[in-house]
Amino acid sequence: MNSMSIQSADSTSSTIEGDRLGIGTPLPIGQVSSESETLSSSSKVPIFVKMYIQDDCLGHRFIRSRDTSSIVERPERLRAVKIGLAAAIARIEEAEGALVPSDTNASVEDELTAALSKMDIAASDGGLIRARSISVTRSTATVDLLDNPAVKYVHGDIDGDVYLQNLKAWARDSEDNITKKGSEMPEGMPPLDLYLCPSSIDAIQGAIGAVCQAVDTVIASTRVDFSTDPQRAFVAVRPPGHHCGEDTPAGFCFVNNVAIGAAHAHLKHGIQRVVILDIDLHHGNGTQSIVWQINEETYQQTLESEQSPSEPNAPRPTRGPQIFYGSIHDVLSFPCEDGKASFVQAASTSIHGPHGQYIENIHLQTYNSEAYFWDVLYKERYSVMLKRASQFLDSTGGPGDDVMVFISCGFDACEHEYPSMSRHNRKVPTSFYHRFALDTCNFADVYARGRVVSVLEGGYSDRALTSGAMAHICGLIGESVHVDESWWDLENLIKLEKATKARKSVHPSLGNADPEPWLTRTSELLSHLDVYRTPPQPSRSWVPPTSRTLRERKKLSRNSSTPEVASKPGKDAQMQMPVPMSGSPSISASASESEAVSRLTAKKLPRVILHVRPPEGTS
Repeated sequence: MNSMSIQSADSTSSTIEGDRLGIGTPLPIGQVSSESETLSSSSKVPIFVKMYIQDDCLGHRFIRSRDTSSIVERPERLRAVKIGLAAAIARIEEAEGALVPSDTNASVEDELTAALSKMDIAASDGGLIRARSISVTRSTATVDLLDNPAVKYVHGDIDGDVYLQNLKAWARDSEDNITKKGSEMPEGMPPLDLYLCPSSIDAIQGAIGAVCQAVDTVIASTRVDFSTDPQRAFVAVRPPGHHCGEDTPAGFCFVNNVAIGAAHAHLKHGIQRVVILDIDLHHGNGTQSIVWQINEETYQQTLESEQSPSEPNAPRPTRGPQIFYGSIHDVLSFPCEDGKASFVQAASTSIHGPHGQYIENIHLQTYNSEAYFWDVLYKERYSVMLKRASQFLDSTGGPGDDVMVFISCGFDACEHEYPSMSRHNRKVPTSFYHRFALDTCNFADVYARGRVVSVLEGGYSDRALTSGAMAHICGLIGESVHVDESWWDLENLIKLEKATKARKSVHPSLGNADPEPWLTRTSELLSHLDVYRTPPQPSRSWVPPTSRTLRERKKLSRNSSTPEVASKPGKDAQMQMPVPMSGSPSISASASESEAVSRLTAKKLPRVILHVRPPEGTS
């Protein structure tokens, strides 16, 4: 079907006939596990999920000022994700009967000894995980921004790697530029959305390395029979990537992790058709821009090859990949919040076929009950994205070994996100991340030999990140495990937060004298996943917060026919982070910063830690 439209925020997506995947069929409220659970487990193909963490990502820090109240993209949020991953593993082990009574009776000394003995795990979980189909890798993979084909494919320039060279220089010289000019970023870039430090390049290159490692593993596992390697992967890295275009950093993003992963799959493994599904609260304007450019080049190659006479027995001409990009987002939020026509139009574009473009944008809506969300919004509106992706693959050859599925997985649309981040009330229940993962995996089983690589994007509230990651992993594991949505209800999330609250003392609180088995197991797993702490900021003179206003960024030198609607950089969203909830890792971060600053003063003052809790009903 060849069509193009610009949808309004209140428009109803057209119904697509022939839903052979069953996508969008609502589940009963209170049950997020599949109705096929009653099938014999022996009739199901084993599914293996691998989770990747990369400790280099903790090095990307805001060093311009000690005032981080407006900085929502912080390294501590990775700990919240790890809590969600650990809780998901513990719950799945519990469902599989892998938790033993001794897990609830371990002494503090036994737990500490076990944690210390496993602190050296580097490349695998070393048998730590008892769940049959889950593994964890602490990735040490990295790339060189200036010497990697996939990075150059996405962010390179015909006249030289201008943007990539600049990016490395900005990070390298960040401390000097802060001292001299007050900011490490070039003038005109949004000062709160973008920041760098000397170790940011290690974080960026490590994030790309982990994504490419996941792609390699997933593709390799699906090209051999009866593989026990993972067909699905979740990559917990930062900084995020989906706002970054070819040479336009924005919205905390400096390179586009998912686009680079897709390019890596194409260049190294011959993947010709890619599906990118973006479920971040914000439109992935950078990803859409890059997809548009790649599709445009592939389309031109196709037209030229069709019009040029070919010699008998001549090899087929090399063509670029075809990519479907679909996004479910709040069109009232960044980068569209100011109502700028180019951003709103890009975030509302739906085009399927003409000019070789395959784009679907769906706007989040408010809901008053979960029944309305699942029966109306998810079934009739949000699941349309997967149906459009099915049409793209059907029209370009159907299922095949050349297909790969990516999820740009942001958790900032979660019901537990900070009110200031989701101030337009366009949210999803936490179970969305479970159900969408299930549907995406079913889609991938039909079209892509089960290949799914999910990459962390946004998400800023600890509770949103923890609950979203937990639900998402439970969805990626598939239908072989009975999943109960009460695992991430508010009562259990509060228990989880208390059990995993960062403490200087190893002694548990009196309220956790007899924790539930899954909480004890979560804490044990977290002690392995969260070994490395955020390094303290160096002792140096702090620069007062910037008072500069945003200017329109001038484009770097480039030659591209990409429409302005898909590639122009965004404006500063001026997003403010509220006071973190009790137990938030950001509190301990502030303490370490205070210690660094105290060493610069002549008189040593007592350190005061202020515990602030948010209003009831917020996370």
